[in-house]
Amino acid sequence: MGRDAVETHFTESVAALSPGTRRDPALPIRPGTTLTGARCRELFEIQLTSRLLDIAARWLREQGEGFYTIGSAGHEGNAAVAAAVRATDPALLHYRSGAFYLARSAQAGRLAEEGLRDVLLGLSAAAEEPISGGRHKVFGHPDLAVIPQTSTIASHLPRAVGVAFAIERARKIGVASAWPAEAIAVCSFGDASVNHASALTGFNTAAYCAYQGLPLPVLFVCEDNGIGISVRTPPGWVKASGHPLIPKFQADGCDLAETYDAAVRAAEHVRTRRSPAFLHLRMVRLMGHAGSDVESAYRSPREIAESLARDPLVATARLLVEAGLTDPEELLGRYETIREHVLKLALESTRRPRLRSAREVMEPLAPRRPSLVAAQAARLPRDRAALFGEAPPEHEGPLTLARSINRTLTEILAAYPEAVLFGEDVARKGGVYGVTRGLLKRFGAARVFDTPLDEQALLGLALGAGASGLLPIPEIQYLAYLHNALDQIRGEAASLRFFSKGAYRNPMVVRVASYAYQKGFGGHFHNDNSVAALRDIPGLVIASPARPDDAAAMLRTCVAAAKTDGEVCVFLEPIALYGTRDLMDEGDNGWLTPYAPPSRWPETHVPIGRARSYGDGRDLTIVTFGNGLRMSLRAAIRLTSEGYGCRVLDLRWLAPLPVEDLIRGAELTGRVLVADETRGSGGVSEGVLAALADNGFGGKVARVTSRDSFIPLGDAAAHVLLSEAAIEDAARRLLS
Repeated sequence: MGRDAVETHFTESVAALSPGTRRDPALPIRPGTTLTGARCRELFEIQLTSRLLDIAARWLREQGEGFYTIGSAGHEGNAAVAAAVRATDPALLHYRSGAFYLARSAQAGRLAEEGLRDVLLGLSAAAEEPISGGRHKVFGHPDLAVIPQTSTIASHLPRAVGVAFAIERARKIGVASAWPAEAIAVCSFGDASVNHASALTGFNTAAYCAYQGLPLPVLFVCEDNGIGISVRTPPGWVKASGHPLIPKFQADGCDLAETYDAAVRAAEHVRTRRSPAFLHLRMVRLMGHAGSDVESAYRSPREIAESLARDPLVATARLLVEAGLTDPEELLGRYETIREHVLKLALESTRRPRLRSAREVMEPLAPRRPSLVAAQAARLPRDRAALFGEAPPEHEGPLTLARSINRTLTEILAAYPEAVLFGEDVARKGGVYGVTRGLLKRFGAARVFDTPLDEQALLGLALGAGASGLLPIPEIQYLAYLHNALDQIRGEAASLRFFSKGAYRNPMVVRVASYAYQKGFGGHFHNDNSVAALRDIPGLVIASPARPDDAAAMLRTCVAAAKTDGEVCVFLEPIALYGTRDLMDEGDNGWLTPYAPPSRWPETHVPIGRARSYGDGRDLTIVTFGNGLRMSLRAAIRLTSEGYGCRVLDLRWLAPLPVEDLIRGAELTGRVLVADETRGSGGVSEGVLAALADNGFGGKVARVTSRDSFIPLGDAAAHVLLSEAAIEDAARRLLS
């Protein structure tokens, strides 16, 4: 394999070094540092190995056997950060933190070759790679407390804050955590990432907690090489950015000793004060952004040469040689030995099997165990009598949707000590619609609490809490607000099991006040009806109950699935049905349902992906969900009174769709009308019709939906939303 300018510069620069007077390796490598000579030499080996992994990645790509060439060259100083923290500190790493990963592997007592193999198997997409199993090249390992990150454009910063929060919150509420009580969260990222909204969320949330005296031990590590692909970061920008309430520590990231000292101080600050800190490391990027990047197209020869002159490997070699702990010949010999070994291991990695089928690829997405979930869903509070006294919810009489959810949340918080419920206005106010009223008083502010008005922060807390052993139940105040932070579900929550083969999970149940039809309170952001961006997220569970009894059972199912299988569930609660009492006539109380006593929970359990059928007609099946259920039932009752035989199928689950129940219900009548309150484009009805077609349904089908419009204020909303009249008219056309 040929040698590029980076390798040539290293060998020439090291060869020109002059040995100094030998120092005791147990002493600092130079005056004024705490980094010993012995430790410096260990870290240099790791830096060297990391660099050679980048060279191997380029070589593998040339052979058509490697699939990832974004390297860590120039960032090898992050090995010192790993040395400054503990092997049990959870780490969420930048894609250029390769030396950190190798150092963490060594800290854990693994052989050097094991860390090497981890990375090489990832580069060659081998199925034996220990974290993602060939699904992506990531730094992660369940035994190293390294949580894999696949999108490091700051999307992991909110989760890192959540991990730090969970370390302390688990201790406060007295439940087990995935991390030691004195641990800190370590989160590394690039200089371009500090501009991202997710990064600002992470910094702001950490500062928000620190300002209030809430413990939040997170160490932010910015690996600043001054350029994001081809876009330069203005000089001094990272130093000027961040948050004024987060203390900053700085170092030349190309100087191993300086980096180590700054990292030790920063980590000690976070660990002892249990508050955030920002470590700014000034680094260089060598070998371009990735293997396909022609750096000379946007950087001048002078700029490239200046970066080479700051090569951290040369700088560490100089430290060792000037301290008399080695000489150029030994270092270059060691370089060649390791180079040959790394390339040999790289070749071996290409011979390992890769993922061979869609089934293998998708295996970690939804490893559902319905029987275990059903058993978990029947879990009772330890002392239910003390919880409710003489007035358990089953003795309250028929309940509204809102009250049924409230009582179920009470049972869940009592049954799961690790469960925490949080969101905007959920604690003192008890939710905008009163759904969480009384939970703060009953369970305390450590488990039921308000968050800042930032959905990214809210979901980031849930991500970190779930990965740390808690059972988070965050609330998004309105469905439209979820779109402010959707990547925290799409890019982070839903992908973690996939890219870690299930070794890491972030169980959560995201409650969302959803849909339209609020009377006297309108406007798009409080009446959103779009779920398209959720429905195509692989592995995500979407529950959409309409009836109070279903809401209780499905909420228990979602919590049980999160606990048992690590599911990420979105629980869509129809706002307009929260307080609905009647079905047909005022005072009929036809929408209220009794709360099932625990003795009936097994028989009323609602498995994921099972629908509910109403009526036994043989002329028409109306398929619907959410607010559409009440409208469809009303329409079906009127049609039945005219002699038509109608049945209504409530999907209940929008992902996965209850296909088996759908096909059965369709075949019973031969006619299907889909009544969909979401939009015609990208709405739920598209998935329903596709499922019917894919499964060979040959009967008549039609759909009626809301319009492809935002929802206006006041009575104008009726012009664009699904209506009972539209359902009834469409049904008559299908029956004629």
